[in-house]
Amino acid sequence: MADTIYALSSGALPAGVAVIRISGPRTAEVLAELCGILPAPRQAVLRSIRNRNGDVLDQGLVLYFPGPASFTGEDCAELQVHGGRAVVNAILTELAVLPGLRHAEAGEFSRRAFHNDKFDLVEIEGLADLIVAETEMQRRLAQEHSSGNLSAIYEGWARRLTHARAMIEAELDFADEDDVPGSLAETIWADMRELKVEINAHLEGAGIAEIIRDGLKIVIAGEPNAGKSSLLNHLARRDVAIVTDIAGTTRDVLSVELSLAGFIVQLFDTAGLRDTDNRVEQEGIRRAYRTIDQADVILLLADTPQGFAALGEFDRTKPIVRIGTKIDRAPFLWDKASADVLISTVTGEGIDRLVEVVTGFLPDLSGRNALSLPTRKRHVSCLQQARSAIDMSLTQSNRGLDIQAEYLRQAGDALGRITGRVDVEDLLGVIFSEFCIGK
Repeated sequence: MADTIYALSSGALPAGVAVIRISGPRTAEVLAELCGILPAPRQAVLRSIRNRNGDVLDQGLVLYFPGPASFTGEDCAELQVHGGRAVVNAILTELAVLPGLRHAEAGEFSRRAFHNDKFDLVEIEGLADLIVAETEMQRRLAQEHSSGNLSAIYEGWARRLTHARAMIEAELDFADEDDVPGSLAETIWADMRELKVEINAHLEGAGIAEIIRDGLKIVIAGEPNAGKSSLLNHLARRDVAIVTDIAGTTRDVLSVELSLAGFIVQLFDTAGLRDTDNRVEQEGIRRAYRTIDQADVILLLADTPQGFAALGEFDRTKPIVRIGTKIDRAPFLWDKASADVLISTVTGEGIDRLVEVVTGFLPDLSGRNALSLPTRKRHVSCLQQARSAIDMSLTQSNRGLDIQAEYLRQAGDALGRITGRVDVEDLLGVIFSEFCIGK
């Protein structure tokens, strides 16, 4: 934290504009050395950026943000220069030789912002998700978290736990005082039961958040030559998989990502399912079944009505869509009861209907104005620990108020670990390593 750090914070070069960020105690001195005069706070000024010999490296906009009113909470600056590789490299090289400066590590600007109480861990993770968001739903989810709305929920729960503990401990320590309520059962414990219900409802949204962040996993399965690779190519609108009339062409699992209704959909093409003596094909089929086990939805393909029966039984806990293929070749082979959807990748018939069916498996967020959902496994784990501790406090009334208060303390600590209020030092390296260098 004593070092002044710098890095390119904008996108890949070359670009129209490149942003070089500087943060730390020597920021003002660095600007004065590079630009001659320290700009007024938070005002963009046009300056020539020079090296130690006075040679002009570039001309660009310079901004100075004195701490604590900055992204990191320290003195910060931004150099908005032309985005050519030679220009940026020349400026970074000049910064590298200045005393007390070093290149920032991945996520170091954000880590300093966390340590200076500019953001908590949930907001930092939301910021990381916002940078890499590819779909509208991912953007909305990340924006909800980075803006502090999810943190506000957790902090509100933590305050209720703290209040409950305070009332319990007041009753334990000052039971003889007139201004201390004598019975907390109908107030504190009723609120704790309600809090447990709220956490349960919140945890139910974890599945939706996982689909938004990681995508709906859809596996295309079926016999060899059922049209699986043709469907993958048709939906991806490019040749991802090799398509031939030779059975067993696909030996490995192929995947593409599609954007559908604002969500990411991960589409997996798998090896044809059949009995075979070919060791390579056997491995492909083993991988196909492993991928099917991890799927959210299975698209089961067959080019004849009898093809579905030949595939045997699948896990009925997963949604399965039976798709009849190649209907352009034999349109009278199928009836409405034979399959859920009939398609032809040659003519495109039935594809719109298939997309409509797949869209039906995506979460319905039409009634949600906010997406305050737990997005990471550590969020879910901490919430489950908090819920369990509250439940233990509610059920341990026979062991005394002091034991019940201890369980509520454990619940508060679990919530605090989500936002980074307590005992999270071992998590910081993992979390901030997800960031790019300039963030």
